[in-house]
Amino acid sequence: MITVHHLDNSRSQRVLWLLEELDLPYDIKHYKRDRKTMLAPPELRQVHPLGKSPVVTDGPRTLAESGAVLEYLVGAHGKGRLVPKTEEDRLRYTYWMHFAEGTAMSPLLLKLIFDRVRKAPLLVRPVANAIANQVMGNFVQPNIDRQLAYIESELAARAWFAGPEFTAADIQMSFPLEVSASRVGVDKYPHIVAFLKRIHERPAYQRALAKGGPYQIGA
Repeated sequence: MITVHHLDNSRSQRVLWLLEELDLPYDIKHYKRDRKTMLAPPELRQVHPLGKSPVVTDGPRTLAESGAVLEYLVGAHGKGRLVPKTEEDRLRYTYWMHFAEGTAMSPLLLKLIFDRVRKAPLLVRPVANAIANQVMGNFVQPNIDRQLAYIESELAARAWFAGPEFTAADIQMSFPLEVSASRVGVDKYPHIVAFLKRIHERPAYQRALAKGGPYQIGA
């Protein structure tokens, strides 16, 4: 039996969604973040040494990293589903599976960090804000803007990231785009907005959300 060690408001929501799309049976073990640090509880380190989410156990196997987990589940249990059929689409599929965490999430995480730096204690807040504004203005925000414009152009060319059919690459790319919508805003990117609307309307997405619990990634 597949067990998803599911941390609230985390990337593991994608794993639940994938399992629902594949109509596979699974168990969920829920974990709550620390209210002060927003980090995963230490119990997750009993499953995987890094104590992060997602972590999935499948019989004797323990897997971490959302991209690796999705690729494993599709390969081991997908029976050819959620993977493109043509070589060209498979190349795009591989690219977006890696782009999601390797490229897209990096500036978004930096934005989260520097938004918190701006909330430094009052005594040091002017200096903290000056540093945060410099890094955000010169590096982080331009990278986010460039990435969103690029993603918008790709979704303008095709309905889904890897081609004309929905694949696991769309599940993998959902998280950085949901984070972008929540923390940055994507209203000026109509194809990204339409993509998010399409995935949110999928019955499997909604079932995963019901099983995973409240999903708020804008905090």
